[in-house]
Amino acid sequence: MMKHKKKQLKMNLQHFSEKTLYELKQNMTTVGQQLKKVENDLASAAIDTSKTTEDIQALQKSRDDLKMRFDVIKKQHDEMEAEQRAQFEQNNDVKTIEDPNARKVKAKAELVRSVIRQEPLSGDVKAALGDDDTTGGGKFLPKTVSTDIIVEPYSKNQLRDLSTFTQITNLEIPKLNFTLDDDDFIQDKETAKELEATGDTVTFERHKFKVFAGVSETVLNGSDANLVSHIDRSLQSGVAAKEKKVAFTEAPKTGEEHMSFYSTQNDITVVEEDTLYQAIKRSIADLHEDYRENAQIVMSYKDYSDIIETLANGNATLYSAQPEQILGKPVTFSDSAVHPVIGDFSYSHYNYDLNVLYDRDKDVKTGIEQFVITAWMDHQIKLKSAFRIAKVTPTT
Repeated sequence: MMKHKKKQLKMNLQHFSEKTLYELKQNMTTVGQQLKKVENDLASAAIDTSKTTEDIQALQKSRDDLKMRFDVIKKQHDEMEAEQRAQFEQNNDVKTIEDPNARKVKAKAELVRSVIRQEPLSGDVKAALGDDDTTGGGKFLPKTVSTDIIVEPYSKNQLRDLSTFTQITNLEIPKLNFTLDDDDFIQDKETAKELEATGDTVTFERHKFKVFAGVSETVLNGSDANLVSHIDRSLQSGVAAKEKKVAFTEAPKTGEEHMSFYSTQNDITVVEEDTLYQAIKRSIADLHEDYRENAQIVMSYKDYSDIIETLANGNATLYSAQPEQILGKPVTFSDSAVHPVIGDFSYSHYNYDLNVLYDRDKDVKTGIEQFVITAWMDHQIKLKSAFRIAKVTPTT
């Protein structure tokens, strides 16, 4: 009840001050017009020889009186306007917002605007975004924003629901989830040979990439919610596109060969058959049971449609069946998968370095401002023997 009364009193005071400020503006206008008229009359009287000294002195007295009244009203107006502006800014300050989600959105918007306009970022904004300032301010993206962009699952990269994602600096992990005191427990000879050749641990590297989010002046000056939504969506889309590109490219960049399923450096076993359907089925069977149990298929929708069209042969019932019923394992569609990849995707692991940088740039051709993040990422296929690639046997 007390909280409601305080809120009502605050609303009443705000309404009263707004009304008073409006009245002061009207009074300033009225007195200002009268003052201007008297000043014009005084200028005319000064050159009119028919006017007496007393007439001119009376106009001067009237002018001085109106000038004094105008100055008093203007001072009241300016003080009240400054007070209201300060109150408005205080009410919109990050630290005064009670709702955590609203405070986070406000802080994110302030971060973007400050970076684009090259203004210093306040400590309240950093605190609201979870930055403990251990870096000394720098160009490091606050933890909350970094996590939202990089770690949170995002549907545009289909591997987000399959692969492992972490955000740990200098990450090093074992390739196997568990070990026994006797190495003979590894029944899969292919896995045993791989561990003997490459070791039993994976050390993650740092590969830098940038994502640019274009921001127009309209969006920048718009609502906090629209600005934050636009920036998050743009950056998440860019990060997702990078993740898919490194995992499925057939021509990886120098130094990134180990990230791609199709890289000759990884040398993942390729299973070839006369049809893609047969190649996928045999790939599943070719996996050791430890991997087959949790195996999934990542393939393009076009390849799946071709399989269904061939198998159906005029039978419409197959078109309504679930992909898992047709191929025997859960299917995830991604146009980036130029050849179906079959395996236990828990052995596909993305890791991001904790330190994500932010900066700004400008597209001089379009005039669009760019909010830029620089991140370091690595994709490790922890065990190649956990995967197969299905292909159609080339015709000779």
